[in-house]
Amino acid sequence: MVWKPHVTVAAIIQQDNRFLLVEEETAHGLQFNQPAGHLEENEDLIAAVCRETQEETAWLFEPEHIVSLQLWRKNLKSPTFLRVCFSGHCHSHDPTQKLDEGIVATHWLTRDEIAAQQHRLRSPLVLTSVDDYLSGQRHPLSLLKAFLASHE
Repeated sequence: MVWKPHVTVAAIIQQDNRFLLVEEETAHGLQFNQPAGHLEENEDLIAAVCRETQEETAWLFEPEHIVSLQLWRKNLKSPTFLRVCFSGHCHSHDPTQKLDEGIVATHWLTRDEIAAQQHRLRSPLVLTSVDDYLSGQRHPLSLLKAFLASHE
């Protein structure tokens, strides 16, 4: 058996000292997370974070930086995730768009409001990512290189 981590992306989006989070249905009840999801086949990381943000929030996301690369496993029996966390801004909200399955609502929360909901965060990476962003962690998108063969 070949072990492989799940590759995911997440978007840190701040406006007016508030961060965009999604409230989603999970096996553990309603939880908060950044707009985030899995990398799909034939998709680069930037396309993945833009797609996931749009599907989950109805906002168009423009990545500007990489905040961090996070390797996380909840416990020894859980899957391992390699999460690429981006920061950027969003625009062109479509309030008529149906949100991705499982997404109940979107919220703009301050860092303190997020910390107050720690028991409802999808993972510890949610608050860690916000704190990394607030501490000024920014890396250029040019770190990412994609060499994907096309279907042509």
